[in-house]
Amino acid sequence: MSATFKYYPATFKFKYYQDPGHGWGAVKRNVLVDLGILNKISPFSYQKGDTVYLEEDCDLSTLTTALSNKGIWVEHVSKHTNGRSPIRNYASFQA
Repeated sequence: MSATFKYYPATFKFKYYQDPGHGWGAVKRNVLVDLGILNKISPFSYQKGDTVYLEEDCDLSTLTTALSNKGIWVEHVSKHTNGRSPIRNYASFQA
């Protein structure tokens, strides 16, 4: 774990994007590095710039478990669209 992780707040907040078929939690790549889970994220997640969109079925729970294990509460703000999410057009995640 990176030494900088000790400066994270007691509650970690992220945006949770959903379309009619799926959902993704958006986090900065450095969070995954700091938690030591970057290599545990699958190519079913997406990335754009320094933001990783963690797919809801597996990768998002990898994040929430890692945060919970460090005593950090997790909150999300839901963003829903009735159409196809543009996240589906982003590049597949690569560690």
